[in-house]
Amino acid sequence: MSIFQAIIYGIVQGLTEFLPISSSAHLRIVPALLKWKDPGAPFTAVIQIGTLLAVLIYFRQDIVRIARASVGDLLAGQPLRTPDAKLGWMIVVATIPIVLFGLLFKDAIHTTLRSLYVISAALIILALILVVAEVYLRWRMRHGRPLRELKSAGWGDAIFIGLAQAIALIPGSSRSGVTITAGLFAGMSRETAARFSFLISLPSIFAAGVYELYKEWHALSASGIGLDNLLVATVVSGMVGYASIAFLLGYLKKHSTAIFIIYRLALGILLLWLLNAGLLAANN
Repeated sequence: MSIFQAIIYGIVQGLTEFLPISSSAHLRIVPALLKWKDPGAPFTAVIQIGTLLAVLIYFRQDIVRIARASVGDLLAGQPLRTPDAKLGWMIVVATIPIVLFGLLFKDAIHTTLRSLYVISAALIILALILVVAEVYLRWRMRHGRPLRELKSAGWGDAIFIGLAQAIALIPGSSRSGVTITAGLFAGMSRETAARFSFLISLPSIFAAGVYELYKEWHALSASGIGLDNLLVATVVSGMVGYASIAFLLGYLKKHSTAIFIIYRLALGILLLWLLNAGLLAANN
């Protein structure tokens, strides 16, 4: 891998991690289109640490407030005394499904699920589900039902959105895409669903990145990717990821997710056409 390729991977990761269009799909599609070697799931997981830092920096005030409340209430013997402490524990609960399913299906995640046929299907199917979520949201608004904010989130929301987050283990689904979709079905506003999506992503992104770095360090070292390229891709992904968070939260205040739905459908259909035309190989 060259420095140029590492920068491209970092841009792709940072740009697509938080937009509901799937970073894992693009990190698989971009090298396939450019005839580069698939960098692999471990590389993808490690450079997610850059986007983790982007979330930590962007939501630093929220994270510090939630952490202080969680620790303070726990030490006081009342772990759910305040809304912020409750939110902290809900983030933990929402993380459990993706950890369990990630361990159960780790081999498939690294191999068969990286097929471009799987990715194209995930792009299309979950775009259609997001359409249904948008229709439901507009139905609520037309019937005068208030959209829920983060302070009204409960344990059912944490479990439901946490289970949805586990679907993001399938390349092409998009972590932010499935969790925002679940948030819309839960009656949240688009911006609230996105904020909750980013907050619950923190533990799983951190765990996946550290685990893959530890487990695959020797394989990454021997792969020819290079520590310098890994570092460059991680730093670039963090910088671009920060900008992506700011853009998406601002965008969803005034717009629907229609542009992302159209993009996912178009990309999924294009990918299927390229595969069926023999212009791309399903596995690399």
